[in-house]
Amino acid sequence: MEQIMTAGLNVAVQMDPLERVDIDGDSSFAMMLEAQARGSHLFVYGVESLALSEGTREQGKGYSNRLTALVRPVRVRREKGHHAIFGEPVRRDLSEMDVILMRQDPPFDMAYITATHMLEHVHGIGPGRALVVNDPRFVRDSPEKLLVTHYPELMPPTLVTWDHQEIRTFRQKWKDIIVKPLFGNGGSGVFRIREDDQNLNALLELHFARSREPLMIQRYEAAVRSGDKRIILADGIPIGAINRVPAEGEARSNMHVGGVAKKVDLTARDREICEAIGPMLKERGLIFVGIDVIGEWLTEINVTSPTGLQELARFDGINPAGILWDCIEARLAAGV
Repeated sequence: MEQIMTAGLNVAVQMDPLERVDIDGDSSFAMMLEAQARGSHLFVYGVESLALSEGTREQGKGYSNRLTALVRPVRVRREKGHHAIFGEPVRRDLSEMDVILMRQDPPFDMAYITATHMLEHVHGIGPGRALVVNDPRFVRDSPEKLLVTHYPELMPPTLVTWDHQEIRTFRQKWKDIIVKPLFGNGGSGVFRIREDDQNLNALLELHFARSREPLMIQRYEAAVRSGDKRIILADGIPIGAINRVPAEGEARSNMHVGGVAKKVDLTARDREICEAIGPMLKERGLIFVGIDVIGEWLTEINVTSPTGLQELARFDGINPAGILWDCIEARLAAGV
């Protein structure tokens, strides 16, 4: 086995299995490559290995809780099939890390929320603390489809409800609508319901038979045929965008369901949106954020595990992972 070097920051990545990532598209992999290039020592662990227990008594401070995980030291390289070289797994106190990247995929369910509560026990800067990116408290308090509702002037007509009649009334007004689960991801469970579609009632019955969560309903924006823009923000500042164009016959533009990424520039409206939400993102410690814009409208603010870094790097010739690490290191240096 190759020697795993220890230098620079200790960086732990909470993620789904590294062995299965697409090294040409995965943003977590891009962040790890950049951290390693800066001399950081990388670890990975699955959220299921987290363990929160009573720690030891600190002089004059009483007891403190201890958060550990079964971590594997790792080196990464851009070589398909051999992109990760692991050391032996060991249970470590996560307060020994400098940075923790919370990068497991949603759904944003109670398991995800519980992990944010656990990470709060170590989040911070300084001895015995690790900077969690993004801030776990505000990941929990900023669900992606609900956070955007605080900016009604930026979003298309939207309804969040359990009430069937309210949904039917919304459809009567706007005719062509999008129905999506409030805490889904990757385009899963998203439906377009046209004015003459007879499946709305059946869809509502199916959803509410399986879930206690409300639905989000939005006016269908025909501009999506030209693309759903993903804009990446680093500590509240836009660094670039990619355009995700839906496949023929598909209403969803997510790359998980066949959307194609294309180069695109930021418009004046895009910058207006970013200027409106950027200060809030920075204040909340939401360093790595991806927002979705269709035409003139903001539809989502993604804070859990945003994607798009590698596509942005290819299209714009920039190093977005490097920009994000610059922001992380600046926060560490400033102690805030």
